[in-house]
Amino acid sequence: MIMLLCHTPHESKPPPPQQQQQDSNPHAAFDTLDLDGHFSFQNTAHASRDFGNRFFFRPAAVLHPKSVSDIASTVKHVYEMGPLSGLTVAARGHGHSLQGQSQADGGIVVNMESLTRRPSQGHLRGGGGGRYVDVSGGELWIDVLKETLKQGLAPKSWTDYLHLTVGGTLSNGGISGQAFRHGPQINNVQQLEVVTGKGEVVTCSEKQNAELFFSVLGGLGQFGIITRARISLEAAPDMVRWIRVLYSDFSKFSTDQEHLISLDESFDYIEGFVIINRTGLLNNWRSSFHPKDPVQASQFVSDGKTLYCLEVAKYYNSHHDDAETVDMVCSIILMRTIENIS
Repeated sequence: MIMLLCHTPHESKPPPPQQQQQDSNPHAAFDTLDLDGHFSFQNTAHASRDFGNRFFFRPAAVLHPKSVSDIASTVKHVYEMGPLSGLTVAARGHGHSLQGQSQADGGIVVNMESLTRRPSQGHLRGGGGGRYVDVSGGELWIDVLKETLKQGLAPKSWTDYLHLTVGGTLSNGGISGQAFRHGPQINNVQQLEVVTGKGEVVTCSEKQNAELFFSVLGGLGQFGIITRARISLEAAPDMVRWIRVLYSDFSKFSTDQEHLISLDESFDYIEGFVIINRTGLLNNWRSSFHPKDPVQASQFVSDGKTLYCLEVAKYYNSHHDDAETVDMVCSIILMRTIENIS
């Protein structure tokens, strides 16, 4: 999740005098709150860093909420204290921000993962609403997938790395290889529950509180904290044909990628990235080659050469799709693309 009621820090500065006074006894300001969860005033080191590992701002306290009302009460309390309190609030998911956005120097960090609950089962809704799942903003996408797969369903679009929170990626955008077909993750949200900067709990969608809905999605946490999201689902395939095509020429690589994206009948997943020859081919969690058997990768003899990789996937179901037929379809699509046949 991203910062609420504060800005991205650029350098560490001493807190103002009123904040120093607040930090000397942070318990006092929040003792009156009736919470289902709890505040941590001592064990706050984990909330003073993020994945970027560039900024280190220690908060006065970390809230471990057990309910949405915990977050709402805390934000409302800080809001009513006014700007002279010097307190800011930041929502932290799995801590993958890069420049301290989920930190709050001398303020309150909300540990959103404490709010997780098992995602509700996918529901079939009439009126074109389709299948969906209601999940906590602090839930990891990998856990959402595990639960929806039990119903034979899956989200339509997600990030490559799934150990990120729902609220965190929806606050940014959520781009992946499915985005060319379904849009980013923020295009596949039917409804949100949001705690605003005043501590109000608001349900919003395209038709209900639409301005807040579209502001929060991709809003970098500046318009509220996402506490629940209703995510659109589709039938999950049980098989995937995964293919990677290597290029040495960027122009050809980008042309082929754009062509595949433009086709009506194409792959279900299309993504491209840059790698540095054998080092990138072998020492990579997505590598197609085994480090102990680098025969295929050895053809790229110049270790310093930049290569471009087009990664595509075709989804299918083994009970009614023949694997050989799927392979043939994939081959035809790729050959027509590489040979510039429309």
